[in-house]
Amino acid sequence: MYQVEHNTDKHQFFIQDNGELIAEMTYSVTNPSLYIIDHTYVNDNYRGQGLADQLLTHFIDYARKHEIKLMPLCPFAKKQFDTKPEYADVRY
Repeated sequence: MYQVEHNTDKHQFFIQDNGELIAEMTYSVTNPSLYIIDHTYVNDNYRGQGLADQLLTHFIDYARKHEIKLMPLCPFAKKQFDTKPEYADVRY
């Protein structure tokens, strides 16, 4: 299991392996209470390990803690929000 990090300046949740970026989820800040998930990336060599799910789980936890609504625009996030009713509380 890899460590998810959050860079608020770059608007990204990300995972590195030995200093190499292997997965990221980026977002745009519309206002302090609404973020748009606009991109999810996982390096081909690390696919199938649930890294994108880890990123989204951390992002949702962050959103709940900070009372932020999320608008999932990237295909991965949109599919997750459409199929997981437990995310409804943070969906815009």
